Amino acid sequence: MRSQTKIFSQIVQDHLGPQPVIVQIDDTISSMVSKMVGMNQSSALVVDADGDLRGIVTERDLAQRIVFQCQPTDPVREVMTAPVKTVYADDYLYYAIARMRRFGWRHMPVVDRMNRPIGTINRADALAVAAEQILQQVDAISQEGTLEGLQGIKASQVELADGLFQDNVPAPEIQSLLSHINRDIHRRVIEGALRAMADEGWGDPPVRFAAIIMGSGGRGENFLYPDQDNGFVLADYPDGKHTAIDAFFIELADRMTRDLDAVGFPLCPGNVMATNPLWRKTSRQWRGQLAIWSRKSGLNIARLVDIFFDFQAFYGDLDLARMLRADTTAMTKSSAPFLRRLYEAEESHLGVALGLFGRLVAEKGDPEHKGEINLKHAGTLPLVHCARLLSLREGIEETPTLRRIDALHEKQVLDDDRHDYLRGAFAHITGLLLRRQIADFKAGRAVGSHVHLDDLSRREQDMLVDSLKAIADLRKMAHVEFTGDLF
Repeated sequence: MRSQTKIFSQIVQDHLGPQPVIVQIDDTISSMVSKMVGMNQSSALVVDADGDLRGIVTERDLAQRIVFQCQPTDPVREVMTAPVKTVYADDYLYYAIARMRRFGWRHMPVVDRMNRPIGTINRADALAVAAEQILQQVDAISQEGTLEGLQGIKASQVELADGLFQDNVPAPEIQSLLSHINRDIHRRVIEGALRAMADEGWGDPPVRFAAIIMGSGGRGENFLYPDQDNGFVLADYPDGKHTAIDAFFIELADRMTRDLDAVGFPLCPGNVMATNPLWRKTSRQWRGQLAIWSRKSGLNIARLVDIFFDFQAFYGDLDLARMLRADTTAMTKSSAPFLRRLYEAEESHLGVALGLFGRLVAEKGDPEHKGEINLKHAGTLPLVHCARLLSLREGIEETPTLRRIDALHEKQVLDDDRHDYLRGAFAHITGLLLRRQIADFKAGRAVGSHVHLDDLSRREQDMLVDSLKAIADLRKMAHVEFTGDLF
């Protein structure tokens, strides 16, 4: 039987059509038509001298423009449609389908993150992946970028997550998809804010910038209701222009965080947002901040900055984020004392929910959660924390926890058994958490991270014990490696 949710877990790259016709912007129309005929293609992608996609020529262009308006020797630029809407190769398939349905297109160009064409995707082929009844849900999570539309997307995530979960999609893959949708919402919010600012006379951004998301969003591990953790990386500019330039990005940050809150991403209680100057800096200032953290950070600061190391860009000049990642990797890889402080900052309050003889330990003192285990604080977070620190020490730039575990295994930091146990532990615990959150939402309860032991089968409890033992073993390993203490 065909999967009803397969469309939400596959990417555009896996469904590219035949090799596209690619022509230069100054090629003649006749040479372009010859290529299209020779390759039996109904469209051509137009690139500039740098290989960047600049436009597209379709059958409609051939019929309406070329036949009646142009000569065969005219350049392609005279008949192409520009600018052209595209999708990225690593976008989810549902997003490409939604865009083609919205605009009534039969195919759409696919580009890499440098805006260079790598193929096209055909709507009929993409639709064949999913049954017809799922298309309403595709439209629901791909609405236009108004606040009302984005609120609708956020509200539709629970139904989507439930469908994927019932279709036996692993929880980490569902988290990745939710994170992707959330990043897309962030991107559309910031695009809307920039349009509104331009209309109001603010103009375009005065310098290049990248917007970054941190914490679980940066790791691609969102559950149903994450709050905001964001920042800006600005291109360097002269100090004398700071007042005017920073005013623009303060305004942008205010609008972005306000609109994200309205859509369904609560303001960060720890103020880890671009509205805070600590998280809004130029590249040079970020390098200076990294140097300060590496030399002087106490335990409180270490806890604050820990979330930063999972950052990923969701909008803007990605090179700025890549350079910041390279600077961050260089700093942490060469600073053992700093990594020790990061470990010690979390060691005292990030333990696993196991007691003597390896038994599960539930809450007793908190009446609201009696008999429950906080699987986030006593399960996934200790694993995320240790995997992050070991990866920072090894110079691994991956941010998703499972990819970090894989990379640590490739570097032989984790042996085969530990690698397998930790991957299984992460998948099992996140699966229990996601199931709980979906059930809480359906029952009208506050969505949280506590799971009652009575809600787990005997087998699930046994698997949870094994998972927590694997995480406890990793914590012991990290303790020895970062502190040098055997006990």
